[in-house]
Amino acid sequence: MSEKTKTILSSLVQSFLMLIIGGGTVVFLFLLGNFGIFPIYVTKVIPVVGSSGVLTLLLTICWDLPVKWNKRIGVLFLCVFAVCGSYVGFHAAQSTSKENLATLDDRDSILYQYEPYIEGSKAILLKEPSLLQFDADTASEIRLDGATALYPIYASFVRNVWPESGVEIRRYEKDTTLACSGTSDAYVKVMKGEADMIFAAAPSEELRKVAEMCGIELHLTPIGREAFVFFVNSQNPVDGLSVEQIQKIYTGEIKNWKELGGSSQSIRAFQRDENSGSQTALEQLMNGLPLMEPEKEDRIGSMGGIIRDVANYRNYDNAIGFSFRFYSTEMVQNGDIKLLALNGVEPTKETIRDGSYPIASYFYAVTASPIGQPAPETENEDLAALLDWIHSPQGQQIIEETGYVSLK
Repeated sequence: MSEKTKTILSSLVQSFLMLIIGGGTVVFLFLLGNFGIFPIYVTKVIPVVGSSGVLTLLLTICWDLPVKWNKRIGVLFLCVFAVCGSYVGFHAAQSTSKENLATLDDRDSILYQYEPYIEGSKAILLKEPSLLQFDADTASEIRLDGATALYPIYASFVRNVWPESGVEIRRYEKDTTLACSGTSDAYVKVMKGEADMIFAAAPSEELRKVAEMCGIELHLTPIGREAFVFFVNSQNPVDGLSVEQIQKIYTGEIKNWKELGGSSQSIRAFQRDENSGSQTALEQLMNGLPLMEPEKEDRIGSMGGIIRDVANYRNYDNAIGFSFRFYSTEMVQNGDIKLLALNGVEPTKETIRDGSYPIASYFYAVTASPIGQPAPETENEDLAALLDWIHSPQGQQIIEETGYVSLK
């Protein structure tokens, strides 16, 4: 065997070994990341850096070959690692982007549109002056909080009843005039005395048990009605389901859209965090049936997030999610989802009002007191006046004009 041939074979063997080592490292770290052993960004960055190092070594080895072989093998390895690097880099960017979207939700920008005193606020302003008017001192002493989906309503209450000088808006803080902590945290705040009145759907069984353990009684006063809705991607051929079919999807009995008249795809059924308003509504719909445990990535932290992920046809064309009608159609306007009819009935204000839509329920103004003691509104004249005004034609008009269904 000539020295030239030996050189070529030696370089090829070294290159092959480096390829195995480098490729194995990429696959190994990728698997570790997907099993959660290393942080995801580490498992994406290291393979890219490692691939570059291996590529450099391979090209160095190939440099000793005759010119013809040098160019051919060098170009081959360059192409292979360019493709691998691009693939890993794409998935790293996609993963990072999805993680950021999951945590940096657009909730703030949605809520900001309804702040009472900004120019062009979407919060409803009555044409005539409100019959209830708080002065600055009274207004600053009443602390409101509640569900994200109901923020447009109680922000509108503030716009009509509170003077601007008496309003402190810190959406995620305690002891502030106008906050929006979300259903679960708002219930905790009213139980701890960090909010005087919250606006939310009925509490979950877990929150009821927490209140009982803490010696707190929750006082729920109905102020309006809303529909709980399910939605799919707009490209999904399924337009409606029955309540029984929804229940079978979420117990895991129905697993494929083909069983429901759709394409032959497995159903990806998103859920929300425990004690959120929409997750509680789902649990109530199940009527005692066991909810299947979702995959970690299928439990979405925000209502905006669940809408965004179902709308993302490229990744979630087989998904189904849920929310409340007004939030999913007005607060987050996304043409890439469609609401499903349930039992053949579309979720509209009219079907909520006449009771034909099967999943419509009250939402409440909620206060709390130690068990055995009167509700705060029976002793606090300002809270009592506020509740009376919410039930008055003006308060109910705000609920209607916002886009919900009033009690009347």
